[in-house]
Amino acid sequence: MAIDPEFEQNRETVDEHEGHDVWGPVDEPEELGIHGTHVAVDFDICIADGACLEDCPVDVFEWVDSPDHPESEIKADPTHEAQCIDCMLCVDVCPVDAIDVDAGRAGRT
Repeated sequence: MAIDPEFEQNRETVDEHEGHDVWGPVDEPEELGIHGTHVAVDFDICIADGACLEDCPVDVFEWVDSPDHPESEIKADPTHEAQCIDCMLCVDVCPVDAIDVDAGRAGRT
């Protein structure tokens, strides 16, 4: 299952992490929600293969620990989403479609 591109309408902001919103539900360690708004990563389906970190030309992502999560023990966190240039490389290379980029969403700085 891919990230919900309509998560802003279908979920609520439940927290903030490293300067970006976290969209619920969150019930650690199994459910971690969606991190980011302009650059959104569904932590519940991210398998941490690293392609987004390797291919992003402006270093939007950083690894963050996610101990005991069923998909992976680390996640690609959009810590620097304000740096995003909307090239969509991260979206194209994610093998599980866990990333969505939309410059029109709130949170774009």
